[in-house]
Amino acid sequence: MAGFAASNSDDSPKQFEGRITIYVVLCGIIAATGGLMFGYDVGISGGVTAMDDFLEKFFPSVYVKKHEVKEDNYCKFDDQGLQLFTSSLYLAALVASFIASKTCKSYGRKLTMQAASIFFLVGVILNAAARDLAMLIVGRILLGVGVGFANQAVPLFLSEIAPVRIRGALNILFQLDVTIGILVANVVNYFTSSIRPWGWRLSLGLAGVPALILCFGSLLITETPASLIERQKLDEGLAVLKKIRGTEKVELEFNEIVDASKIAQQVKHPFRNVMMRRSRPQLVIAILMQVFQQFTGINAIMFYAPVLFQTIGFKNDGSLLSAVIMGLVNVLCTVVSILLVDRLGRRILLLEACAQMLISQAAIGAVLQVFMKANNNLHQDVAIWVVVLVCLFVSSFAWSWGPLGWLIPSETFPLETRTAGFAFAVSSNMLFTFIIAQAFLSMMCHMKAGIFFFFAAWIVAMAFFVVFLLPETKNVPIDEMTERVWKKHWYWRRFVDHGEDQNETRDVEDSANRL
Repeated sequence: MAGFAASNSDDSPKQFEGRITIYVVLCGIIAATGGLMFGYDVGISGGVTAMDDFLEKFFPSVYVKKHEVKEDNYCKFDDQGLQLFTSSLYLAALVASFIASKTCKSYGRKLTMQAASIFFLVGVILNAAARDLAMLIVGRILLGVGVGFANQAVPLFLSEIAPVRIRGALNILFQLDVTIGILVANVVNYFTSSIRPWGWRLSLGLAGVPALILCFGSLLITETPASLIERQKLDEGLAVLKKIRGTEKVELEFNEIVDASKIAQQVKHPFRNVMMRRSRPQLVIAILMQVFQQFTGINAIMFYAPVLFQTIGFKNDGSLLSAVIMGLVNVLCTVVSILLVDRLGRRILLLEACAQMLISQAAIGAVLQVFMKANNNLHQDVAIWVVVLVCLFVSSFAWSWGPLGWLIPSETFPLETRTAGFAFAVSSNMLFTFIIAQAFLSMMCHMKAGIFFFFAAWIVAMAFFVVFLLPETKNVPIDEMTERVWKKHWYWRRFVDHGEDQNETRDVEDSANRL
């Protein structure tokens, strides 16, 4: 039987008993299927929007531009309607994440995941059967609601069931499934692109497979102990904690969750409290992690990889095959993150990736600036080097800002503001994903190769953020972050130590009196 160390607020050591059980791994694998839904959609939308049959039916003007020899290579796919097809999902997910926060708190993480799969399935049906653009967009909106619910519930679920010493690895199962979903989508697109004229319908329809896995698989998993205890189901919470830890000796961890739950019960308005001074470190970091994650340029590349590769001169099959290679790199390097995140820590992975992403983005921009003009394609050898540089960029993102962008916000909020705080993280991610998805093709048309220098500049800002403002959270129990992380940070401690302003104190006292 393995134990793992924790500490009291006075830094005296204590031990949480527990081992890595088969059941907790099974729960993690099933819950992470929510990431498979998300990833499949990210990958499938880019491939579908590069298919002639899809463009001819829904975006005929783009189809004409794509095959017009004199059209500027950078502007062939510049169409607001085409970008809305991709981005509408993320606008819906933004709104849905706040609703999902309330369902997570009131009804649990498990039920929220089940709701996510149902919304997603309805959206899949509408997309696969779409006869006009309106039907297509409505389907995308329902997919977005499913993504918003899943992205809210799954990372919280994974962080709350995980033993502290593998919390990073277990949480990254979500991002691993995102990358697997992208890879599977790219493979599907490669084969369905030759099925005329309905291959795109098959691509969109197969998105229902991971949703079905989550829908029925979630019937087999438990609710998290933290959620059960927060909803006053103490006996059930204790039983579940014993089951997932594989031991009867869970009193210390159980009591810590109960204490955190009592504080959470005193907070009547979690969204109001998460905006207060004492919650500012977690909130600012959660939001900035999402902003920076998107402004690496990763989703611009993931959404439109086949379009990007067609822009630089690959034919349709070649562009889809290049996207498959990129997806495989993405999956393999996410596994690297699982292996290293709880050994090396979060900060070192983020900083190494900043250096690697900066070099690769700047190199891509330089190659396109020198070799690609408005009306010519890159020479095949040069185009292959662009694919190599894209894979270099994707690999560094996959073991750093991709998974850690979800892990860090899910593990840093205290229980009383956890669902509300993570809702801000999810909504911020969806907002900036929407902005990038809606703007990238137009930015590429107007900025041309300069768009890669634009993203490179953001990566420099990210590195400064990690160095000065992001504390290390490796091996810190999730309910002890305040004492062991925030109160010891050179900058954030001023907010936590002196954060109980009068309004906050009055809110807590009033809630306690009502109890």
